[in-house]
Amino acid sequence: MALIGRRDGRNFGYGRQLSYAGPQALKDLFGGGHFATVKAHSDRWLAFVKWCRSEQGPGYNDARQIDRQTLLNYVQYLRQQIDHGDLRIATAQNRLSSVNRTLAALRGDQHVKVPSPSQALGRQRSTIRTVAPQGQDRQHIERITQALSDKQLHRACAIVHLARVTGMRLREAILANLPRLQREAERFGRINIQDGTKGGRSGASAPRWIAVTEQVRTALQIAHDASPIGSRNLLARNESYAQFTWQTVRPARDILHNLNLKGFHELRAVYACERYERITGYLAPINGGDGYRQDRALDKKARQQISHELGHGRIDVVSAYIGGRR
Repeated sequence: MALIGRRDGRNFGYGRQLSYAGPQALKDLFGGGHFATVKAHSDRWLAFVKWCRSEQGPGYNDARQIDRQTLLNYVQYLRQQIDHGDLRIATAQNRLSSVNRTLAALRGDQHVKVPSPSQALGRQRSTIRTVAPQGQDRQHIERITQALSDKQLHRACAIVHLARVTGMRLREAILANLPRLQREAERFGRINIQDGTKGGRSGASAPRWIAVTEQVRTALQIAHDASPIGSRNLLARNESYAQFTWQTVRPARDILHNLNLKGFHELRAVYACERYERITGYLAPINGGDGYRQDRALDKKARQQISHELGHGRIDVVSAYIGGRR
């Protein structure tokens, strides 16, 4: 357990530094698992701590000092950041949600929180993509995969290929059962993404079939070649998911950023745009297509299919990948 002092002590027993206490409490809350979730909440908590220590903040270094007024002042600061164009609405809402979660983990209750981040900010987040996804140029992807290979990050290179041509999430690409997918590709001409899926939608109870193209076959072979000996996925047999994300994914992300790709998730949007064009014959809305105006029924059909292939349960989510209906 990360609790190092009495529960009624400084930072509710989680140490002397606010920046240290929050992440430790989150690790306790999630039982040492859910590494990506803990990391995301911790990063947003540290943004809050930075504000606390700034000239605009209260100067606190003890979570026991944080009250509702402190949070209201932080909300006002975030509003100003949004108004100045320095922060997106979605980012601000996520930061407030993470502060809520971290304070609850520290305190052991939910007495101090922002009840509704969206209402507190007075703004509704938009999930409609307004900027074309990076990575649509295949030469751009080739430069990225070459840079990853040059750094011996072959497994990260495999993730790029899988995400780009199958729409897999990062976790799905890492945990994909590669021998099974290759067998399905040969037998059925399509693959079922089951491993590492989000929200408990794994296994045969929620089949998510993707049509196999030559690009998919190539991506599967690249991943198979990169897979460690004795493994069925991209993890070595004695390697944890957390170790892989720290030792391989983290340095790979730096390379992606240096080559103008936001991250692996951006490649899901690239996949979605290509699928929309293939299904409808029109460019994705974010790329200037007007398929929605030309054939609304076909546009809806494409969005439903893409939603299924990306592992989402709602058609409206697709707008975050291909743009809205203008």
